[in-house]
Amino acid sequence: MDDVTPLISRDFLEEVKAGDESAARQLIDMLYPVVISIVRNHLPRTESEEDLCQEIFLKVFGKMGQFRWKQPFQHWVSRIALNTCYDRLRRQKNRRVHGMAELNLDEGTLLEHVGQASPRPPEGGGQLARELLTRLLDTLKPRERMIVTLIDLEERSVAEVCELTGWGASRVRVTAMRARRKLSAALARLEGRNPET
Repeated sequence: MDDVTPLISRDFLEEVKAGDESAARQLIDMLYPVVISIVRNHLPRTESEEDLCQEIFLKVFGKMGQFRWKQPFQHWVSRIALNTCYDRLRRQKNRRVHGMAELNLDEGTLLEHVGQASPRPPEGGGQLARELLTRLLDTLKPRERMIVTLIDLEERSVAEVCELTGWGASRVRVTAMRARRKLSAALARLEGRNPET
């Protein structure tokens, strides 16, 4: 969990549960950086960040009576946020990107640039790279996308991912391995290479 978020005490949560609006607003302010970070890293393309954050906080307040102090409150909230994003991703239809013809001109130019030894990407390459990565991630199943994002993009350890997802370490590792293979194959198809080579 991030070191910036202050620890939340039992007494403070009791105030929130008792209906103290000031404490509830303070809780949202304390947790918002954690929640928005998860949402931004796992946001389905068609979703609004703020709408998804609002849904997460509604779930947190609705389920607060279920929290049992087996872990820090922030971890519990992170798990709710991650599962909410995962549920949204599952509802989206997976869409494969099969070739260069499906990319816009700028994305195609960026992809061609990836294979070259040129030291500088084309102008606007950062945003284009993010868009291309999003398209590639969209080809994965939701659970694969979630695990790759947590491990490879957020650089979380397998232990952290296990804690957030409730999965065992072997399931996390196998899912990450399969997802990386699928991403590699999708990239190969875009570049016009045989994914098997």
